[in-house]
Amino acid sequence: MHVTIIGGGFGGVKAALELAKNTKNRITLITDKPDFQYYPTLYSSATGHSHAESWVPLGEIFADHVNVHVYVDEVTGLNATTKTIHAASGTTYKYDVLVMALGVVTTYFGIPGLETYAYGIKNVEEIQRLKQRLFIDIAEKGRLDKNYVIIGAGPTGIELSAAIGTYIKRLCRHYGVNRHRIRVRLVEAAPRVLPRSHPHTSRHVTRRLKKLGVSVEVGKRVEKENAHQLIVSGNPIESHTVIWTSGVANHPLYAAHPHIFTLAKNGRVVVDEHLQATKDVYVIGDNAATPFTGLAQTAIHDALTVAANFERMKKGKKPRKYRAVLPVQAIPVGSRWAVVEWRWIRIYGLAGALLRRAADFVGYSEVLPFGTAIGAWKAATVYENDYFTPTLRRIRKRK
Repeated sequence: MHVTIIGGGFGGVKAALELAKNTKNRITLITDKPDFQYYPTLYSSATGHSHAESWVPLGEIFADHVNVHVYVDEVTGLNATTKTIHAASGTTYKYDVLVMALGVVTTYFGIPGLETYAYGIKNVEEIQRLKQRLFIDIAEKGRLDKNYVIIGAGPTGIELSAAIGTYIKRLCRHYGVNRHRIRVRLVEAAPRVLPRSHPHTSRHVTRRLKKLGVSVEVGKRVEKENAHQLIVSGNPIESHTVIWTSGVANHPLYAAHPHIFTLAKNGRVVVDEHLQATKDVYVIGDNAATPFTGLAQTAIHDALTVAANFERMKKGKKPRKYRAVLPVQAIPVGSRWAVVEWRWIRIYGLAGALLRRAADFVGYSEVLPFGTAIGAWKAATVYENDYFTPTLRRIRKRK
């Protein structure tokens, strides 16, 4: 069986690894990046910890799987009739069965100025741009921004707002900058942080954030941004360091092929009880309109389901129906404190932080070779000081 997978995230990599266990399978993995990105730790890599905890080369993951062929290319079109995939390189790929796990893209909901001026932490380029902003202000100009504003109080916004103040303090010590009060502001349109979590969890997290010095501003609507200000519910906030963690949309490739994919109201792809969108085309992970979509555990569960069903069908057995599984949610809120939530279970504080660390190891182990998983997991304890661009290295030498 020749299975082509589009996407090098949790869903795509896990599906490839599972299918590769059968040496008779031939797997083609097409992805626009050469690395696997472990996005639960992006906030950590953005605030001074090692990039090794968030990015692992795909070649290292598949080194022992000779039946997996990885192509770094950007998919631009599909033809379900001829079973072909068109890519930016001009290459045309063929498939017998196609698994799509492209992930999501950032959306700014049409808010003026955000796309131009706001920063993000969803990939290595966005993180480097944010770090460059911080280093220029602190290392070159020797000053702090008046406000560091994080927009969106979902898990990523909570994690980042709790960590960025500590990171800025460390930069100030490193460069000998006398710091005044570091103003970190978390802005959320919903009436509480973590609006999808239990209200008790929201209250505990809000108290924790305030204890860390974060100003929590809920029920506030972001209206526009320029180079010096963010307008929130009619009021200006002086800042040139606004970080957008809210708002994702399904990959535009699906909407561009309405004759192949049917989209739900949330923009995700409608799939059947076996995660199939159309004949021989399966959609998993963040792209599928299934319960609990958008979480790494869901993408892994989807990949396992599809891979197992492929093997069943090869043996002449009926595929099993997809069953959604509620994932455990573990959100760190500063050092040695996290919230863990699953059904009626809620754990806060140090115990939550220990569970989150255990969950990260499990997450790495799902997609990485054991030794690589250990290394990535331990990288969370490593601080990086010498990741400057050439320009920033020159700044440091001048100082």
